[in-house]
Amino acid sequence: MPKSQALLKIESLHPEKDAWEIIRLSLFYEFPWDFNRALEFALYKTYATPSIVNVLHRTKELENHTQKRYDDTDILLSEIIENGLKEGRGKQALEQMNKIHAAFKISNDDYIYVLSTFVFDTAFWINRYGYRKLTSNEELAGYYVWKEIGEHMHIHSIPDSIFKLKKFHDDYEAQNFIYTEVNAKVAKATENLMLSWVLPSSLFELGRPVLHAVMEPHLLKAFNYQEPPKILRQSIANLLRIRSTVESWFPRKSPYIRTKDYKHKAYPNGYTIEQLGPEKIINAAACPYHAVLNAVKQ
Repeated sequence: MPKSQALLKIESLHPEKDAWEIIRLSLFYEFPWDFNRALEFALYKTYATPSIVNVLHRTKELENHTQKRYDDTDILLSEIIENGLKEGRGKQALEQMNKIHAAFKISNDDYIYVLSTFVFDTAFWINRYGYRKLTSNEELAGYYVWKEIGEHMHIHSIPDSIFKLKKFHDDYEAQNFIYTEVNAKVAKATENLMLSWVLPSSLFELGRPVLHAVMEPHLLKAFNYQEPPKILRQSIANLLRIRSTVESWFPRKSPYIRTKDYKHKAYPNGYTIEQLGPEKIINAAACPYHAVLNAVKQ
């Protein structure tokens, strides 16, 4: 099968100097569907860590406003990837994300871990379920782009190579993936959202094992889920690869821009970046910094 024009371009670029262009080519042309599913599951994985999920649980945002929180995160990350960090909407989205995060006590290691999931768990998904594996240029570009985003989020001590970041990612999961009732509660709320996109609520329990079939065993253990049958794992993997392969037969002639080409359910009439985030933080945005903190803690 001949290589797509996007892939040929990716292979001709420098993984560090041209990192943003590589990521956009891969996301906008090669794997638009797969990248978004991979990011969903990357975020889902973070709920296996009590220190992260407890922050989310205290706000009740995930349980009570699951679709909005999903869309807010999706939009902010999409605006940043699509527009960059230096000016315009990308810079505005980064500032909004930093404003939201400033209202919570989050450890630097937790920040680095979440960042690392965007590098490695997206690659894990595509390498397993995509029509091809990511090239070394794509994997390295992912590291450089997310490292730069992390630095603009004021995250410090980000490992200075993709290999060191991978070790951090794996060590963090080994030490911090622990089952709690809160983990399971937040995970189930997120699963219900994903299932609601394709099934009526009466069929959620039938559909749930399909979601679990794409999860790694140590993640299932952290949520106290049973290992799905091997035949289900293999069947879902085969279906996902077939879907990606068929899509690759029809190379995109124009980029898939998520903020324009996808209708976010929480914002049927469109959105402004200032709308994104928990309402208490948005409503307190015009107040001094301590007022934002107090609004969230109430």
